Amino acid sequence: MKKTMIATVLLGYLASNAITSQVIAAETELMAKVPSNALSTSNTGVAQFNDWLPEVMQRFNTLPEIQAQSARRQQAKLSILAADKAVYNPELGVNYQANDTEASDDTYTLDISQTIDWGDKRGAATRMAQLQSEILLSDMTLERSQMLAERLQALASQAQAKKALQFQQQQFERAKAQLDIARQRMEVGDISAVELQLMQLELANNAADYAIAEQASIAADGAVLGLFGDIELPFSDFLNALSPQASQPEVSPELPALKSAYQQVLIAKVAAKQAKADNAADPTISLSAEREGEDNKVGVGVSIPLQFRNNYSEVIAVANEEIAIAEQTYLAKERVLSQQQKQFSLSLPRLTQRYQDWRELVLTSGGEAAKSLAQQWQTGDINTSDYLQSQRQMSSSYLAGLTLESALYENWLTWMGASGQLESYLNSQLAQAARSQAK
Repeated sequence: MKKTMIATVLLGYLASNAITSQVIAAETELMAKVPSNALSTSNTGVAQFNDWLPEVMQRFNTLPEIQAQSARRQQAKLSILAADKAVYNPELGVNYQANDTEASDDTYTLDISQTIDWGDKRGAATRMAQLQSEILLSDMTLERSQMLAERLQALASQAQAKKALQFQQQQFERAKAQLDIARQRMEVGDISAVELQLMQLELANNAADYAIAEQASIAADGAVLGLFGDIELPFSDFLNALSPQASQPEVSPELPALKSAYQQVLIAKVAAKQAKADNAADPTISLSAEREGEDNKVGVGVSIPLQFRNNYSEVIAVANEEIAIAEQTYLAKERVLSQQQKQFSLSLPRLTQRYQDWRELVLTSGGEAAKSLAQQWQTGDINTSDYLQSQRQMSSSYLAGLTLESALYENWLTWMGASGQLESYLNSQLAQAARSQAK
């Protein structure tokens, strides 16, 4: 009987080792997904983009919000064409005067007049429409990058939630297997009932963590569903591409996030010129032909508005003040964006270094430590309390690494989206991958 129980315990040990091996293998697989140097942009990273990004971009471009941008772009083009049309149309006048007396003949008058765009209203309006179109394009570029960053962040969060869910599931399965071994060990008197209760409590905690991870995964799926209309989209880790070198080293007016504000300064200057043009005294030239009886008369006239009562100087002064306001608004946005860029440049290398330390200390040696602890507990070299505490520490260390990964994604995507550089960077990665395949 005793030999049978010992054999059962040994079989439990082997089953526990198998579970531990599965956990270690899963953790090793997760570690292999991340390149050893998160700061380098290698061909492998380009290939990873090429594997999933084209389909994601295709789905992104079919979103109603993106389709609406095409209509806004066409609207801007039509606005330029409309502004480039003549400001004044000619006016045709016809007059007939009947005379009651027989001595006087009826009078017929025909005149045509044309106001001259002396203040160049048409040129100012055309330039204004062109700048407004450029601002619209800049805003759409920034908007697309921000929307793309939001959606890639959702995909990254979904992937991280799946990793955490898989890990918690493995922890739950391991705890169940260890509880079975603990019951067998208590039957042979190897551990006490209190230690068995501790193992039961550990299983309950793992079940709770598993449930919480399931909820987080469901929430992440819901976020992707709300943004893309689907849950199952391709995605691969691109931690190796999260580098400060992917961004412009300095904040300049050509940055999409600042280009619109810079163009607002230009449009304020054009608006000042337009205010002068709109209130300019444009002359009107007229030609008239008159027939009275047998007499024909031709006349030429010129009329010029006399701006004595109102010369519109205050309106022009208001427009000039808008230039100063636009300049200060641009400087304020430049200052905020510069601060964000500095924060990004300082925080990303630090997060990356901490992530590399975690990889070396946890993923490299954590698996072997987990296996060794399980074997020592099964042979009675360490007590149950120490074993469970060690397991919790390793679990906490692994989840801390997932938190670091999420922080890296959030830091990089937030800056690239806010600065408007994300889409152009991703397109360059896809073009690089296409050139590599062509070779």
